[in-house]
Amino acid sequence: MLLKSPSSLAAVIAVFLICGCGDAGSGGKPGTNTGSGEGPAAGSGSATSTGTEGGLRRIVFLNNTNSPFWDAARAGIKKAEQDLKLADVGLSADMDVNDGKPEGQIRKLRQYQTEPDIAAVAISPMVASNSAVSDELRKLRQSGVHVICVDNDVDRQKFRDCRQFYLGTDNIKGGRELGICAKNLRPQGGKYVQFVGDLGAQNAMERMQGFSAAVGDKFEQVDRMADGAKRDKARENVRNALLNNPDLGVLVGIWSYNAPAIVDVVRELKKPDITVVTFDAEELAIAAMERGDIDAMVVQDPFQMGYRLVQLSKALIEKDDKFVAEMFPNQGQPDGDLFETGLKVVVPDE
Repeated sequence: MLLKSPSSLAAVIAVFLICGCGDAGSGGKPGTNTGSGEGPAAGSGSATSTGTEGGLRRIVFLNNTNSPFWDAARAGIKKAEQDLKLADVGLSADMDVNDGKPEGQIRKLRQYQTEPDIAAVAISPMVASNSAVSDELRKLRQSGVHVICVDNDVDRQKFRDCRQFYLGTDNIKGGRELGICAKNLRPQGGKYVQFVGDLGAQNAMERMQGFSAAVGDKFEQVDRMADGAKRDKARENVRNALLNNPDLGVLVGIWSYNAPAIVDVVRELKKPDITVVTFDAEELAIAAMERGDIDAMVVQDPFQMGYRLVQLSKALIEKDDKFVAEMFPNQGQPDGDLFETGLKVVVPDE
């Protein structure tokens, strides 16, 4: 879906992030990237109580960084908790915020192993290839806790067994869409740099791969620069890239906060001819697009990620195989454990 018109952009994105682009529980189907398909019915499992004595069993989503991107996911979690009446079946759902480091996620996962009320853990891994994170996820599974990945996945070649399912954006497709935008915006081609928090994150690798494949031979990648999920470092990277490469033509923001970081430095250095294409719609990025400082955004649906992770976790806890099969009809086939939550391309004008 293509969204346009700067006068209405903020309102459209706000509705998209808060409401998830449709009725609660709707979302992309496996094998699509539209974000507009009808999803399976929520909460179709049995209503037997799963609560432990004296409290509720918990569904926990451990994110990767403290970013505004996750605000919409938290809203999706809370909407699902309400819609599915989790308390009536002895469950609760919430988000746990990581510090932007794999070590932080390892500590949290070890903590969950000591808490008997943990029924399901969803995680957005910081680094796909981190074997320590995968080891802790595997221990949770062995103890009977259900484990899924959201937004970011583990290395699927090495550690796929440590989680049951992945739900989120098809990040290779997302990168391709952003690459097509850059190619159309700058048909003459040019040099580009991609900016991200961690080069080892699965979504980062796939988005950058998709972007580079889509822009074509007229474009040359100068660098990929990581900032450790630190906004000051993100701005420093952009500044260094522009100062060291005065002929740069395109700046690519891979994680949500990279967009305002790029815009800040481009304005500071007065580089109006730079093409800026980014992922995700942080509030500052929306304002920047309205000013004409961002040329195109690929926007994910974190609301659906939050809503769907609760739906799926509840079904796994309740052994609702019918619901799981509806959500993942291709289980047992290559990539049959992946569910897409959709994406949209947003531009300020024609």
